[in-house]
Amino acid sequence: MIALVAGATRGTGRGIAVALGAAGATVYCTGRSTRAQRSEMNRPETIEETAELVTAAGGAGIAVQVDHLDSEQVRALAGRVESEQGRLDVLVNDVWGGDHLWEWDTPVWKHDMDKGLRLLRLAIDTHIISSRHLLPLMIKDKGGLVVEVTDGTWSYNETRYRENVYYDLAKMSVNRLAFAWSNELRPYGGTGVAVTPGFLRSEAMLDNFGVTEDNWREAKVDDSWMVSETPAYVGRGVAALAQDPDRQRWSGKSVTSGDLAQAYGVTDVDGSRPQVWRYIIEARENGGNTGWESYR
Repeated sequence: MIALVAGATRGTGRGIAVALGAAGATVYCTGRSTRAQRSEMNRPETIEETAELVTAAGGAGIAVQVDHLDSEQVRALAGRVESEQGRLDVLVNDVWGGDHLWEWDTPVWKHDMDKGLRLLRLAIDTHIISSRHLLPLMIKDKGGLVVEVTDGTWSYNETRYRENVYYDLAKMSVNRLAFAWSNELRPYGGTGVAVTPGFLRSEAMLDNFGVTEDNWREAKVDDSWMVSETPAYVGRGVAALAQDPDRQRWSGKSVTSGDLAQAYGVTDVDGSRPQVWRYIIEARENGGNTGWESYR
């Protein structure tokens, strides 16, 4: 399996890349943050670290510094993959990079417009640019898979306003992109799926709450944190999807990490199957009587 994870530096992208590596894949790990240069996110994680984790898991990790807003850089990336591998089986569009740009619960007339528009470019344009240059490699053989990583399924986001107009539009648009790719890849036997993790214990989230993966339960957060998950959870689900010969049945759908876990029998690293989206809807929004324990 030849895979490329765009936005593999940290979080969900890293989790998916490592899980694909554990399945034996060659994984191109792209992003802006390297050991020599940090991106505007100014985080310590690097694409080299991710590539090393992929290789340690059993695959072959290849780190390539790419700004996915730069069409020429992505074109060069596609040329390299074609030259080295001759094809691409799996593309994961996980570029985000907008954490420092959005303002929680802020109306459009108060939100910094330049930051909001930059967020949209990072969250949507990058995915389109990547698909423009990389999908021609995928349709050389039948059966390719594109995974669009978002926050919230189509059905969840459709009836809930997600924090502000920029974030809301970004996360709904990525769901729609998966539907678009499902249609464009159908004549070539390809599959497009949108996948959302739950409450993710990413590197940045753990830092934000002042905890580590060893003591994450001590964070002072609401009960939904108790149904949180590691990046490995969604990674294992996507890796199982990538290996499913009947994966076209998912094409055009918008699913959660929990949906994939149930369908493929995978678990998080602690053996649990967190279902935070169900918890939010059934227990928090609809006043269910069951506690968070029932959703882990």
